[in-house]
Amino acid sequence: MEADSLPASVTSCNCSICRRTAGLWAYYTRATARLVAGHDAVVAYVWGDRMLELYHCRHCGCITHSESVEKNADSRFAINVRCLPPEELAPLKVRHFDGADTWKFLD
Repeated sequence: MEADSLPASVTSCNCSICRRTAGLWAYYTRATARLVAGHDAVVAYVWGDRMLELYHCRHCGCITHSESVEKNADSRFAINVRCLPPEELAPLKVRHFDGADTWKFLD
């Protein structure tokens, strides 16, 4: 993954999929972030309302990013920052999102 800038904050969500995968998300658009490894290096999983593709690495299985099913320059591109080294994560503010119930930030 590659992004034009560091995010102001990252999101920890407690929905069923994020809770199980321990994703920590930095949100971008397709215009400001991109996959550099190539689409053959990742595998998509689509579930539920079929609005989001959750990608994992074909080689190691780590969750790498998610994208909107509908692709355009403004569609969401979320990078799982847990793939970054811990020292790069340390300064980032973590916001907690209740994706399991209220769909609101808890902080």
